Amino acid sequence: MHDIRFIRENPAAFDAGLARRGLSPLSGQILELDAHLRAATTAKQEGETLRNAASKAIGVAKAKKDEAEAQRLMGEVESAKKTIEEQGRREAQAQQALETLLSQIPNIPADDTPDGPDESANVELRRVGEPPRFDFAPKSHVDLGEALGLMDFENAAKLSGARFVALKGQLARLERAIAAFMLDLHTTEFGYTEIAPPLLVKDHVMFGTGQLPKFVDDQFTAARTVSRQELLLQALDRFDDEFAARAAAGPVKPSQVMSDLLETAPTREDFWLIPTSEVPMTNLVREQILDEAALPLRMTADTPCFRAEAGAAGRDTRGMIRLHQFRKVELVSIATPEQSAAEHERMTACAEEVLKRLGLAYRVVALCTGDMGFSARKTYDIEVWLPSQDKYREISSCSNCGDFQARRMNARFRAAGEKQTRFVHTLNGSGLAVGRTMVAVLENYQTADGTIRVPDALRPYMGGLEIIGA
Repeated sequence: MHDIRFIRENPAAFDAGLARRGLSPLSGQILELDAHLRAATTAKQEGETLRNAASKAIGVAKAKKDEAEAQRLMGEVESAKKTIEEQGRREAQAQQALETLLSQIPNIPADDTPDGPDESANVELRRVGEPPRFDFAPKSHVDLGEALGLMDFENAAKLSGARFVALKGQLARLERAIAAFMLDLHTTEFGYTEIAPPLLVKDHVMFGTGQLPKFVDDQFTAARTVSRQELLLQALDRFDDEFAARAAAGPVKPSQVMSDLLETAPTREDFWLIPTSEVPMTNLVREQILDEAALPLRMTADTPCFRAEAGAAGRDTRGMIRLHQFRKVELVSIATPEQSAAEHERMTACAEEVLKRLGLAYRVVALCTGDMGFSARKTYDIEVWLPSQDKYREISSCSNCGDFQARRMNARFRAAGEKQTRFVHTLNGSGLAVGRTMVAVLENYQTADGTIRVPDALRPYMGGLEIIGA
């Protein structure tokens, strides 16, 4: 979410930031809605002031037995009430329209984010390691896994449709080993705290990290029907407070209160399946005021992730590169504005270290404005070498979101001795995508006979196994 005060004071700079994203100017539309909102708020407050003053004056007039003045003042009170109601409606409408517009506008790029329309303008920063050379034609991970009988797309499709896989035996263990290796590295050496977050979240959580409302089509939902017994228990929990509130306004029947509570209770409970554990982990600090001394907070999690891949039709349809369900070790940092740039570099280095320990060649690129994610102001992609494709493919994105997500979550911090609070900065990155790491291991460590050498770093997690498929 964007700071409306910044837009008021810097409309040209805001539009210039949008232009770098390839978007048309929006400050005029935003400020027009903001003006309507402020005008309605002012008019409502003036009505409230007039009502309060007139209400007090009525008592004075009646004390003086000036009935004519009292009647005139009561007319003013009634008129003020109508103004308050009307301006309150206008205020709510303008607030909703402004928030809806702001919620769909991506983050403004950092000054040092490269400009460009798409991935062709991304800037390579470094290459690490040398791609392996084979004296045979390297196979894809699909051909390797299926030949070993350990990677089953056909039967997974019978269960769930396209873009799912069932791993078996040594490959199922390899996936577990990769995730455990990553978690151990990030927690014991890099100081991240391991989190086991919920996989099902509510609307406001997805909104907080920017998945909603703009990317609703990319998400999977889950729902359940609330039983009659649950509805009754919920109504009983709310009954005392609801009855007391209504009784304060006048006579009310208990049976009517219970009937209304049952009638208005939601009969369905809706959730979103997390597209990444960034979503629940980042939201762990929502609506909080943190102590600056506790920052940066660093968290990591290994979870399943679920993505509809609505915009990926026809891309990577074969194999494990782009699945609807996949496993990922995620890194999240909550930092002060002064810490976030250095934290971004640190997080990227932590993700890179996984590839270094696995002996996989990779490169790091700075994403341009046209290829960057919705919530990010600056992003580094780490791309690992895949022999079957003869190119580097993304295995991690590490992004600094500034205060963009924090504003949506109302996550703030306070420095010692200060009353004023500020919004935190949030950062996230894959540390790494487990499935894509497995793809890279299979392809880079394959042998001429179709078996796979296990990287040294993973052997302790594989019970000392050195060759998969032998």
